[in-house]
Amino acid sequence: MFLRTTSRKNTDGSTVTYYQLAHNERDPETGVPVARIIHNFGRADQVDREALVRLCRSIARICAVEVRDPMAERQGSLPFADDVLVPGAVQGLTRPLGVPVVVEHFWEKLHVGARLRELERKSRTRIPLERALLLMVMNRICEPASKMGAWTEWRTKVHAPSFWDVKLDHLYEAMDFLYEHAEEVEREVFHATADLFNLDVDVVFFDTTTVSFMIDEADGEEEGALRVFGQPKEGGWAPQVVVALAVTREGVPVRSWVFPGNKNDVTTVERVKADLKGWKLGRAIFVADAGVNSEENRSVLSKGCGKYILAMRAGSVAEVKKDVLARAGRYKAVTENLHVKEVVVGDGERRRRYVVCYNPEQAKREALHREEVLRELAERLAEHKDHGAEAKWVAELRASRRFGRYLAVDAHGRVVVDRKAVAEAPKLDGKWVVITNDDTLTTEDVATSYKALLVIERCFRTLKRTELMMQPVYHRLAARIEAHVKICVLALSLERSAELTAGRSWPHLRRALDELQATEYRLGGDRFFRRNEVSQAASTALRALKIQPPKQILDIQRA
Repeated sequence: MFLRTTSRKNTDGSTVTYYQLAHNERDPETGVPVARIIHNFGRADQVDREALVRLCRSIARICAVEVRDPMAERQGSLPFADDVLVPGAVQGLTRPLGVPVVVEHFWEKLHVGARLRELERKSRTRIPLERALLLMVMNRICEPASKMGAWTEWRTKVHAPSFWDVKLDHLYEAMDFLYEHAEEVEREVFHATADLFNLDVDVVFFDTTTVSFMIDEADGEEEGALRVFGQPKEGGWAPQVVVALAVTREGVPVRSWVFPGNKNDVTTVERVKADLKGWKLGRAIFVADAGVNSEENRSVLSKGCGKYILAMRAGSVAEVKKDVLARAGRYKAVTENLHVKEVVVGDGERRRRYVVCYNPEQAKREALHREEVLRELAERLAEHKDHGAEAKWVAELRASRRFGRYLAVDAHGRVVVDRKAVAEAPKLDGKWVVITNDDTLTTEDVATSYKALLVIERCFRTLKRTELMMQPVYHRLAARIEAHVKICVLALSLERSAELTAGRSWPHLRRALDELQATEYRLGGDRFFRRNEVSQAASTALRALKIQPPKQILDIQRA
């Protein structure tokens, strides 16, 4: 009887080893000894080592021999010794452990690590590119900083021994490596996530945002330039890039793009549709806001039986104001704050299907807000005697987004309240209009699918302002800028996977995981790391994430 080891090579090039208990039996026909498996212990990297040690001890006890476990002796002699020094505890700098453990768990579970290591092997480089990319992604999730800050300061604040051999230059080389293989990495991550959570990719939400740069000059008009002057979403005028993102209804990133800063939503759609065409998403419906809606874009999206749900600018599109909003008809209540009705305009190939959505509560809020604006506007007009359109205060008032829509210039060249605009405004209260070319969807499906577009707004909020802090961007080269965006989107994918697994928001999980810490101890020239006691909150979070708590002795380094 003996312990047998077998190996299997995966399609990604990695090798998996298995332990089995076997003994030889002679074949009655051929007389050749054949190994017969008595018990499968499972994968070598997942086997319960303590169970194997107990088996050895039980056999040793029967055979009257002694079994020594050097690892147990080494670990057992270190903790709680009188002469152990605790540098981390003395300085008050215990290292966070919970978030790094979770990030690395989903890094492997979504096949990011395996795919990058395979590409790393093919490139025949000795640089730990996969570890460098994990360092940058983990930094975005833990404590966003520049690449220099992540390497010089943050890297030493967390317990992640695999980062100790990563150099600063490795980070920039890893960014170039990711830029080169971005599409296949994003595809691998998305399909792994879709399989893991059994996502139904029937709706793809698309939107764009801007990332501005604190520089005085743009890159110019040369081909490949990204940092171009434009109007950021936050307002103003600055060199910027346009970041486009496609996500599922669960908020899982499908793919991201980076365009020059002078590109608008209309010019990005054809590229996005072409790039997603080869991803085998099945019957995907493209959902986007009014910025994407144009005759040209609808034509691009509808080619190849493409389906879309797009918002309309209800207040500025003549057909919507004249033929859609003015059409009589009863609304159907979907929920208390969502009523819908369908309006079809035209016949045959020129037929257009609109869905008018109405929120009664929102209508009340908008009516009250308009009354307040008109009251304030009347007070502002009463403060001045000169109402000539050339007056400086009049120009400022007409340019105001708050008051400008309700002002007009009369035949005598004086600014007055536009009574027609005031009378028309209530017709839009609480209403929005979407257009679709999918006749299989009910009006309720169309309305709820568009309302779910808020999920991408949450993604952009996470990327830019609340957690991952995609800006400021300190890179100059176009490839590095794009790689920086891809790193942030990878971090978003890991966060959303953790949220879907646990059924809790990432900030809630983060607070619990931060209670799991690692402390460095020293004994002579040796040092080791020991985790603290797992708190109730951290234990609950790890259990929800389906992750086993780390071992008490994390790492030992002999002098």
